[in-house]
Amino acid sequence: MSEEKSRPPLDRLWESGWAPDTTRAPGTRRLWLAGALALATVTACVTAIAVMDNRTGEPTPSAARPTALSSSAPGGLISFATPSKTGKAPAEHHKRPSPTPTRSTSPRPDASPEPHTKAPKPPASHRTSPPAKPPAAKTGTSIRSVNYPDRYWQTSGGYVALGPAGSASARRNATFERVAGLADSSCYSFTTADGGYLRHRNFVLRAERDDGSSLFRKDATFCPRPAGYPGAIMLESANYPGRFLRHRNFQLRLDPYQYDGVYRADSAFRLVAGLD
Repeated sequence: MSEEKSRPPLDRLWESGWAPDTTRAPGTRRLWLAGALALATVTACVTAIAVMDNRTGEPTPSAARPTALSSSAPGGLISFATPSKTGKAPAEHHKRPSPTPTRSTSPRPDASPEPHTKAPKPPASHRTSPPAKPPAAKTGTSIRSVNYPDRYWQTSGGYVALGPAGSASARRNATFERVAGLADSSCYSFTTADGGYLRHRNFVLRAERDDGSSLFRKDATFCPRPAGYPGAIMLESANYPGRFLRHRNFQLRLDPYQYDGVYRADSAFRLVAGLD
C-alpha cells in the first residue's frame, strides 16, 4: 500500500478505520501547568500571611486545608498547600502584667478623728466693740459727754443740759439711777433723785413724773447703740428709731442720725459711776 492510501483524508478520518492515539489523555500538559500555577499561588499566599503574622507578633492561623482545584478537573487532582510554620510567640513587651490588687487602708478602730482647727478670729480693728458696760444701777450713774469730758447731764428747771459738776448740788443733779427700760427691758430708763424719769417731749429731754401712760413709758426708754469712740454709747429713742440723744448748745434733745463728725461726737456719751 502506498503512503497516500494508508493515511485517510484529513476531512474523513473515521472512514478508513484509522483511530487517533489514545495512550495520552488529551490536554494533560495544560492540566499540569494549571495545577503547578495553583500550587505556586497558594504557596505565595501562605508565605505572605506567615510573614505578616511574624511582623505583628500574632499567632499564625493553622495550616491550610487541602483544596480541590476544580470539580471539573480531570483525574480529580487535589492541591495541598504547604503548611506554614507556627508563628512566634508575642514579644515579652506585648504581655500586659496583671494589675496588682491594692489594699484599702481602713481606719483603725482605736484611731480618734483629728480635731477641727478653729477659724482664726478677725483682728480687733474689724470687730465691733460692744457698748461699754455701765456701772451697777444701785450705785448711781452719771452721763459724761465725749467731746466735753468735764460736762455731765444735769437736771435744771425741768430740762436736761450739759454742765460742769463742781458743786455738791450739781453732782446730785448729775446722778441718776439706771433701770430697765419702761417700754423695753433690753433698753434703759433713767430716774432722778426726786423719783422722776428722763423723757423726751417735743424731742427735748426733760425730767418729769411718770403719768402711767404708754406714751410716757416709750418716751422714757432709750436703747444703747455702739458709738465710734472707745467705751462710749449712743442712746436711740425707743419710739423714734433713727433719732438719738445729742447735745446742741449744751441742751439734750432728739435729732435724726447724721453722717457728720460733729453729730457723732455730740451724740456719744460715757456712763460712769455716780458723782453723788
